[in-house]
Amino acid sequence: MRRISLIAFLCMAFVSMAMAKDYTVVSPNGKVTTTVSVTDQVRYAVTYNGVQVVTPSAVSMTLQDGRVLGQNVKVAKAVASQKKEVLHPVAYRKAEIINDYKALTLQFKGGYSIEFRAYDNGVAYRFALAMGKGEVVVQNENTEFNFAGDYPSIYSYCNGTGTIEQQFSNSFENTYNHRNLSKIGNDSLVILPAMVALPQNIKAVITEVNQFSYPGMFLRHYGKETALKSMFAPLPKTMEQGGHNNLQMMVKDRYDYIAKINGTRTLPWRAIALSEQDKDMSDNDLVYCLADECKLDDTSWIKPGKVAWDWWNDWNIEGVDFKAGINNATYKYYIDFASRFGIEYVILDEGWAVNLQADMMQVIPEINLKEIVDYAKTKNVGIILWGGYKAMDKDMENLCRHYSEMGVKGFKVDFMDRDDQIIVDFYNRMAETAARYKLMVDFHGAFKPSGMNRTYPNVINYEAVFGLEQMKWNQTADMVTHDVTLPFIRQVAGPMDYTQGAMHNATRYNFRAINSEPMSQGTRCHQLAEYIIFESPLNMLCDAPTNYEKEPVYTQFLANIPTTWDETCTLMGEVSKYIVTARRKGNDWYIGGLNNWDSRTTTVDLSFLGNPADYTFEAFVDGANADRRGTDYKHITAYPVNGKNTSVFMHPGGGFLIKATKK
Repeated sequence: MRRISLIAFLCMAFVSMAMAKDYTVVSPNGKVTTTVSVTDQVRYAVTYNGVQVVTPSAVSMTLQDGRVLGQNVKVAKAVASQKKEVLHPVAYRKAEIINDYKALTLQFKGGYSIEFRAYDNGVAYRFALAMGKGEVVVQNENTEFNFAGDYPSIYSYCNGTGTIEQQFSNSFENTYNHRNLSKIGNDSLVILPAMVALPQNIKAVITEVNQFSYPGMFLRHYGKETALKSMFAPLPKTMEQGGHNNLQMMVKDRYDYIAKINGTRTLPWRAIALSEQDKDMSDNDLVYCLADECKLDDTSWIKPGKVAWDWWNDWNIEGVDFKAGINNATYKYYIDFASRFGIEYVILDEGWAVNLQADMMQVIPEINLKEIVDYAKTKNVGIILWGGYKAMDKDMENLCRHYSEMGVKGFKVDFMDRDDQIIVDFYNRMAETAARYKLMVDFHGAFKPSGMNRTYPNVINYEAVFGLEQMKWNQTADMVTHDVTLPFIRQVAGPMDYTQGAMHNATRYNFRAINSEPMSQGTRCHQLAEYIIFESPLNMLCDAPTNYEKEPVYTQFLANIPTTWDETCTLMGEVSKYIVTARRKGNDWYIGGLNNWDSRTTTVDLSFLGNPADYTFEAFVDGANADRRGTDYKHITAYPVNGKNTSVFMHPGGGFLIKATKK
C-alpha cells in the first residue's frame, strides 16, 4: 500500500508540474520582470536588474460563497499589451508624465482576470471581476510579499493602540521604524507606503492605487520572518457617533468580510515602486500612472496655492487692539495679511462651527461667515472651511451647495481615521459632490493618497503624514530625520499636507513642544526648503501672520514659491540622510536641500539648467550660527556659481533654497 501511495503521489506531483505554466511581462527598458506562475495557486515574482525583489508570492481573493479566485485556476486566455502615452496632470509636480508600460492580462474561467503591469520604475497587479451586475461579497483578499533575505525596512505602524481590530481605527500618522523585516512586530499593523532595501542599493516601496469602494491594505507578518501579507479592515456592522468632538463614527462591531462590491469592476492595484538610486524614488510617478483617468470635464476652476493657516499658531497674533481668536476681526487680519503677500487662501479651521453638534450650518455667534467670505473676495483671497467627517457626511449635498453659493472655495475634511469600505466610499462621494459645486478638498485624519488626485484633481491634498502639527505636543520625535525620510516613502503615494512654515526654529537640544507658541526642529532654511522638497499643491503657511510680518523679505519670497510645477528632478539624496530637489515653474528653477542631523556640504550639479550663465541666483542658506540658533539664515541676492556647480553647506538639521531666474 505504501508503494502504491508513493507512486500515486509522484504521479500527481508530475501532473501538477506539467500543468504549471509561467508567464512573464518585462518593462519597456528590460530591467523589470514580473513572472507569473499558474499552478494550483497564482503566484508572482519580481526581479529588477537581475536582483530578486519579490520571490514567488501568492495572490488570491476569497468570496463569501466559497470561491477562491486565484486558486485551482484555468487560464482561458492570456493577453499581452503595451501602452505609451503622455499624461498632462492637473495640480502636480510636473506638466507632463510619460506613461509607458507593458502588461499581461490572464483571463480565468469563473468570470475574473488578473492584470500585471511592468513599468521601468515599478510593477503592479489587480483583479478584475466580470460576474454580472449583482453584488459580490469579498471575504478576504490575500497579497503576499515574500523576500529572499532579512532586508532592512523602513515603515510606520498604525498609531492606533490595542488589538489588531482596534488598530484599524487610526489617523495614519506615525514616525518611521528602521528595522530588518524579521523585527516587524506580529501584533502591529504596518501602514502604507513601506520601504524595503534590497541588494545593490535597490529600493522597493509597497503601496496601492485606485482605492475606490474597497478597504485599504495594511501589512503584517505571516509564516516566515521575511514575508509580509495583506490585511484589510472588515466592513463595519454597527457604529455610534462619538470620538473627537462628536465628529467621528466609532466602530463597535464588524462583519466577517471586508467588502460588498459590484460584480463587474476592477479592484485596487497592488503596487511596488522601484529605484536603483534613492533620489529616483522621490520622483516616482507610478501611482499617478496607475490611477484612473480624470473624471472631470472642466478642471480650470481648480486653483492650487498657499494658505494662511490659523490652527497651528493658535490664532496667536500680537500688536492688535482686539482679542485674537475665532472671530471676524482675527480672520480679517489673516485675510489682510494674505492679500498683502499674494497668498491665495485663508482657512477657517476647527472652532467656527458650534462645538459637539456635528453641524456645519450652526455657526458660533462670534463668526459671520458671509461677511468673512465677502471681505476676502474684495482682497482677492479665497476662504476654505474645516469640517469634521460626521458633520460633512450627514449633510454633504446641502453643505456643498450652500457654501459654494456663498463663495467658499473648498473644504478641509478631518477625522475620518479609518480606511474600511464605508470611509473609502465617503472619499469618493465627497470628491464627486465637491467637484459638482467647484469645491476643492483637503483630506485630514485620512488614509494615504492612492491616485484620487488624478481621478478627481479637486482632491488637492492629503494629510496621512506625521507632520509639523505634532511639534505642538510631541517632545521626543526626531522630526528632522523624519523630514528626510518622507520624500522617499510617503510622498511616493502622492501629495501630503505636512503644514510647514515655522518661524521659531530650534536646534535638536533647544526644541520644546509648546502648543500656543510652537516651534520646529532644525533651521529656518530647513523649513523653507520643505516648500520645494514636499509636494503639496495646497500649501500652508502655518505660523502667525505677525511672525511673518517681522521678516517681510523672507515672507514675500516664501509666498511667491509655486505649489505646482512644470518639471521636477531630484538631483541627489539618500533616504533618511539628505535630499536635493530642483523644480521648474515657467523659466525659473527652485533648488531645495534638506539635511538630517549631520552637517554636510553638497555640490549641486547645475547642468540641468543648460548654461548656468543664463541665470541669476538668489539663495537662502543656513547662517554661520544656525547650529546654535535655528533661526539664523543668510539671504544672498547674488549667489556664487562656479561653472556648472555650486557648493552649499548645511548645518545639522539644516537646509537651503536657491532660486535660478532666467535672465
